[in-house]
Amino acid sequence: MSTHTFRITVRGVFDRLSTDQRAELLARAAEHDVLRAAFTSEGHLSYDLAARSAFTFRFLDSGEEEEEILEATERAEESAKTWLAERGYGYKNLRSNAEDLSQAPLGKRQRRAAAQKNL
Repeated sequence: MSTHTFRITVRGVFDRLSTDQRAELLARAAEHDVLRAAFTSEGHLSYDLAARSAFTFRFLDSGEEEEEILEATERAEESAKTWLAERGYGYKNLRSNAEDLSQAPLGKRQRRAAAQKNL
């Protein structure tokens, strides 16, 4: 049985941040820069508060069955909500998108590598 790898993106908008919360997020903006974004099991948060109040969490999860993507999405959403709640950050418009990498189309380099293996 093969393992399915899931990439889950949880997006939302910060809502009703206090001046202190906003300052805290701005102070830590470098570690949450979109250029450093990565899919990780613990989740990676990125935002650019100077540009807009939107944020994105990126999670990496796995399962034995394709249907486990729903459970992985729920775990990612709960993890994002917990992170925000622990810090007292308000949010709205939370939505998720999940992708099973085993179902993703191969890129040009991947197709070339697969063709080389079959020769």
